[in-house]
Amino acid sequence: MNRINRLTRRHFLASAGAGGVVAASGLALPSYLRANQAPTFTHGIQSGDISSSSGMVWGRVDKPARILFEASTTESFSNPIAMAPLNALPDSDYAVKRMMTDLPVDQTIFYRMKAADLSDINMVSEPITGSFRTAPTEKRDIRFVWSGDTAGQGWGIDETGMKTYATMARHEPDFFIHSGDTVYADGPMKESVDLPDGRVWKNVILTDEKRKVAETLDEYRGQWKYNMMDSHLQAFNAAVPTLFQWDDHEVVNNWSSAKNLSADDRYSVKDIHVLAARASRAFHEMTPISYAPAEPGRVYRTINYGPSLDIFFLDLRSYRDGNNTGLQNAKGDGTTLLGETQIAWLKNALKQSTATWKVIACDMPIGLLVWDTINETTKYVEAVANGDNGMPMGREMEIADLLKFIKDNDIANTLWLTADVHYTAAHEYHPDRAAFQDFEPFWEFVSGPIHAGTFGPNDLDMTFGPEVKFVKAPPEGEANLPPSAGLQFFGMVEIDGDTEQMTVRLMDRDDNELWQTTIDPKTS
Repeated sequence: MNRINRLTRRHFLASAGAGGVVAASGLALPSYLRANQAPTFTHGIQSGDISSSSGMVWGRVDKPARILFEASTTESFSNPIAMAPLNALPDSDYAVKRMMTDLPVDQTIFYRMKAADLSDINMVSEPITGSFRTAPTEKRDIRFVWSGDTAGQGWGIDETGMKTYATMARHEPDFFIHSGDTVYADGPMKESVDLPDGRVWKNVILTDEKRKVAETLDEYRGQWKYNMMDSHLQAFNAAVPTLFQWDDHEVVNNWSSAKNLSADDRYSVKDIHVLAARASRAFHEMTPISYAPAEPGRVYRTINYGPSLDIFFLDLRSYRDGNNTGLQNAKGDGTTLLGETQIAWLKNALKQSTATWKVIACDMPIGLLVWDTINETTKYVEAVANGDNGMPMGREMEIADLLKFIKDNDIANTLWLTADVHYTAAHEYHPDRAAFQDFEPFWEFVSGPIHAGTFGPNDLDMTFGPEVKFVKAPPEGEANLPPSAGLQFFGMVEIDGDTEQMTVRLMDRDDNELWQTTIDPKTS
């Protein structure tokens, strides 16, 4: 990164403060106090889905306002470029986002927003400022981080706050991949939790939306607003673009279109389609994810980050068949995970990619056994692996077809990044160990949680021949450890601009390097 970018990132982190809890600006004032005040930005500022000439930015205010946008290549905004304003209105919960376009290549872009009261345009807020760096068009050093699972299992914002975000920010990454479970809409929180060692975990901030499962649109929005009340996350968002994908907890645990909530007394809304629609709307309103006109709620997409890197974001949740035993030996009912349209997109995008590295950001692991426990005697496949250890069946057939396509088309330098299982690991897949052997060896790296309960490790299925090269998880017999136990993880990827070697590091929230490997790129 260039010098001005490093200084800017540090400036944002310092200005946000060291505490874990956001100041009262995150909480809306009563209407009678707000009536004669300018609009207030309530949950910081975000950027995401960057390209060589653009970046999506996001903000939210506390009442109807016209949001004014400016961009500059200098932190002083000595020569800003004004962009068309947008209105923040109740139908989007006063959140706005826009794609900033026509930006210079591989530059630190400073952006700021002001909010003018729609009833009195002379009442204008103080500016709120962030930055991101546009993608390169020539080879350079790249550094990014990834993880998943924010504010899960009842572990919310304590006095320390979501420390992993602050740790990741210190590495000044080009961007962050959030691999899913970005919120826990199905995970109510309490003011305190008694820990086994006699200590007490205290959620020092707790909102009404976090005291119950989310059902209404406002309750789903509230899941996002809660997380953004953490000052570590606000500082991170101001300085680091986040590339979002989702998994299940954005809606409800282990959801698919076949999810049955009839026996779950927590939900008065039993229709999973209604809940998923509300969750999807909140997800797209509250994040700087780009908009696809052909399918406005689409999550799968490609981010091109220069000649060294393309990232392919998958959605294993929206198009899947309902969970089942995963033992079908022919494609048909119950075997769909990605779906034909998404698979066709991915194959074409991989084949057309000219980037050296092709990172597949997957919201669930391939070879780890992840179960959906139905009752005491029945458990279904929740991810890909079915535990049979044999030739591909069920959802494994889609993955086998994809891996064979990658081999047959000589698509070099693919690797998979994922989260979901709440521990960190490195898996090397090789046909020599596999039941299905028609693929080239590849790596899968697992990280998370960012700020949630820690579990694992999970067993492996040998259909695609994975081998554990590293794992860090709770001691045997322990589960759902709080963030204060220290087992919170993220991964960091660095690509050398000269050699294009990729180094992957698995890190914990205290910034300890747990394991690392360097991979040489292959030439096609």
